Amino acid sequence: MKNQKVFIITGLSGSGKSTAISAFEDAGFYCVDNMPMELVSRFFDLPLKEDPEIKGFVFVMDVRARNFLPKYSSGISLLEEKGLFPKTIFLKADEDTLINRFSQTRRHHPMSHHKSLMESIRAEKIMMLSLEKNSDILIDTTDFNVHKLKSVILDIVHTGILNKNLMKINIISFGYKYGIPHDADILIDMRFLPNPFFVPDLKDQDGESKDVKNFVLSFDETKIFLKKYLDIIDFLLPLYRKENKAYLTIGVGCTGGRHRSVVIAREMFEHINSKKLKPGIIHRDIDRDVKPI
Repeated sequence: MKNQKVFIITGLSGSGKSTAISAFEDAGFYCVDNMPMELVSRFFDLPLKEDPEIKGFVFVMDVRARNFLPKYSSGISLLEEKGLFPKTIFLKADEDTLINRFSQTRRHHPMSHHKSLMESIRAEKIMMLSLEKNSDILIDTTDFNVHKLKSVILDIVHTGILNKNLMKINIISFGYKYGIPHDADILIDMRFLPNPFFVPDLKDQDGESKDVKNFVLSFDETKIFLKKYLDIIDFLLPLYRKENKAYLTIGVGCTGGRHRSVVIAREMFEHINSKKLKPGIIHRDIDRDVKPI
């Protein structure tokens, strides 16, 4: 039983614990939701722990159980006496995200006894603060959808840790006249650069062509911008990884998304790719002006 994988999922209500346990279950773990802490050590007296088909065990515990926090430390100690060393995964999200999720699901907050939703969320945050600080793996799901969270959980399944180096970076060029990408985390506006659209020989080419690229990159302001902005990106990427961000999308915009934004997005891609971070790149609107939608 020494090498048995055991995870305890906890955290704020609405932060994605149900999605997390589903991902573990899909990966072959035996999962129990709303498990009383004082019963966990007894659970491992059952014969099912020897089943070779079970990759490990996952227990979801939170404030739904009244004795969860008071019994947490003693429960962990009992597991350690059995040679089990569970890792605690703490899920959280910001207040606005939690409110939106409760509004969408129309569920009651487990601490909403004569309190507003905001009061309940804040009371739970205070109550869980010590556990959050002492958790083994902290995941902020504010910007996650179901697929992002499942991807992060699968990473933990395979490695036992949250691999922060697996943050997926995507660069998307776009035209402001077609709208800002909804999933962009960082936006940069390239409309301050001279526009190839007004150069007759370049108008019908796009930013992936050599002529347009040479034109956009020939200006001093372009060179100065790239040096300064890429320095900022190099500074930010490890900080985003540190915050357990699974995806980072950088939006690069110009008027139509065909010339300037494409050139600069490609330069960013080449720079980040040289760091062996394997970014993705999409030119969302490169053909919008020349092909029917």
